[in-house]
Amino acid sequence: MNLSAPSPAATMGDSPDVFGEDDVLCRVCGRATDSAGERLGTFAGRTFHFRHCPSCRFSFVADPWTDYAAIYDDRYYRGEGADPYVDYYFELEHPEATVRRYEWDGIIAAVSALRPVDAQTRWLDFGCGHGGLVRHVASRMGCDIAGTDTGEIVAAAREKGVRILDDSDLTALEGKCDVVTAIEVLEHLPDPVAALRRIRALLKPGGLFFFTTGNARPFRGRLTSWSYALPEIHVSLFEPETLATALRAAGFRAEFRPRLPGLDEIIRFKILKRLGFRRRSWMEKILPWPVLLPLLRARLEIGAHPIGWAD
Repeated sequence: MNLSAPSPAATMGDSPDVFGEDDVLCRVCGRATDSAGERLGTFAGRTFHFRHCPSCRFSFVADPWTDYAAIYDDRYYRGEGADPYVDYYFELEHPEATVRRYEWDGIIAAVSALRPVDAQTRWLDFGCGHGGLVRHVASRMGCDIAGTDTGEIVAAAREKGVRILDDSDLTALEGKCDVVTAIEVLEHLPDPVAALRRIRALLKPGGLFFFTTGNARPFRGRLTSWSYALPEIHVSLFEPETLATALRAAGFRAEFRPRLPGLDEIIRFKILKRLGFRRRSWMEKILPWPVLLPLLRARLEIGAHPIGWAD
């Protein structure tokens, strides 16, 4: 995904010297923040500084790298950039073979448990990347689905027939969407509340916002040891309470639904991605899933984040 748009705070510069120790305000609730450590960005080759808000529990990179053309270039989508675990081009070329199908099936199960999905459902995947979820949902559910994103891979996805909208197209969708998803997107955005307000404007009354992002709560106080805290790309890190605050600030009603159907499939993909699996195969199917899934769900508190309703 490449929907990252620099907020005023994010465009203050790339040098950590721009930020003082006591004057960095929270980008969710606007209150004072504390230092949460620093981490070397192995792709950027420089140190990044994290902040944590004791009020709403939001953590973020105070001095983000804002050269998005360099971050989200072709190497990123091939797993040769800041996130070595992705391979979007393989998924684009082999949608039926990729292990990400588990995630796509899990998202369909979760969304379908929350609201009916049929041919009349208008669904937008925000930050869709290569549009894999768009293709999968369209083929399985037959609803009116499109994605939106920018970046090198979008042109390749459109050549495969994936319906991906430009930013200018979104104005016509305001107030018309039944479902908006954002799968591993919010952590990339330096101004999450602004993005959530934009998403809220796209939904009709009663519309659903379903998203996934890492849960920082199990790593409170040791944020820089969290493998998910990749400072070049994951600049916003959330606890469940943070997201409830951010959703309300954007005009949503936040609801916690920790036992949604489909979460185990989403977790299964996350495990396989970290283990280096790209293809569905007998090797991944014989892994001890009855042990792994509940262990990871409990340890990482996956499923603890709220969903958003456009009431």
